[in-house]
Amino acid sequence: MPIYEYRCLDCRRRVSILWRSFSEAEGEEPVCPHCGGTNLTRLVSRVRVVRSEGSRLEDLADSSFLSDFDENDPRSMARLMRRMADEVGEGLGPEFEEVVDRLEAGQSPEEIEKEMPDLLGEGNEDLGGDFGGDLEE
Repeated sequence: MPIYEYRCLDCRRRVSILWRSFSEAEGEEPVCPHCGGTNLTRLVSRVRVVRSEGSRLEDLADSSFLSDFDENDPRSMARLMRRMADEVGEGLGPEFEEVVDRLEAGQSPEEIEKEMPDLLGEGNEDLGGDFGGDLEE
């Protein structure tokens, strides 16, 4: 059962229509589910590939993933963080989005840390370079 996407030229919305068969999709006129209009243009749908977690993590480990990364450029850091979040495939919360938005605006990590001192959460104020680690062995 194919799902085709259209742009309704009457109400300007993007709509998806589920057809029972390919022959039905080719033979019948699509109708906008929002306004009932028939002035629709078929769009090219996005293709999504399902990948395993291992495959996504392998891409993160590939050195080409970091080829355009500049550690001294906040915007470059933001691009890398967004790409990593996309590979993980999960939302990382409003704090993450706030930090990345600030980096994209050119704010340095140090400035962000000063303006958002509670970013790391209660009890994690001094993680330092060892990530809080006086780990017992």
